[in-house]
Amino acid sequence: MKKIILILCCAIVSACTFQTKHRGYVFPDDLADKVATVKTTAQLEDLIGSPQVKTVYGDEVWIYYGADENYHGPFPLTYDNKTVLLVWVDGRRVTQTKILHDDELPDVKIDGDETEIPAAIELNAMQELFNNIGRFSPAGLGQ
Repeated sequence: MKKIILILCCAIVSACTFQTKHRGYVFPDDLADKVATVKTTAQLEDLIGSPQVKTVYGDEVWIYYGADENYHGPFPLTYDNKTVLLVWVDGRRVTQTKILHDDELPDVKIDGDETEIPAAIELNAMQELFNNIGRFSPAGLGQ
């Protein structure tokens, strides 16, 4: 019985795929050298592209982020090769850059709770089904 369970476990684990997907920006290997020569925001946008985030308060900082997302079957999702590029901008001029890698980034724990939405209507599956009846027109009627 133990051998059968062991064989089944091996079959299940071996059938799982290992995938890596890149999320965010794909930075060049010599990022520090290339960013050191950048003096204007136009040069930066030509080199890397538009930032993912621009700060709203305080100094204007452009933020670029890239990471590898690893899928290993039933095991938890992991991230590696995380890189954050912070660029301080004054008008159209780049004043300072900073590159952060895996070991320099803080570990942030996401809370599992959900935020309540005021005046939200919560429906069960049957209510959702009946709520959608008559909402969609048949295809080809042009409505």
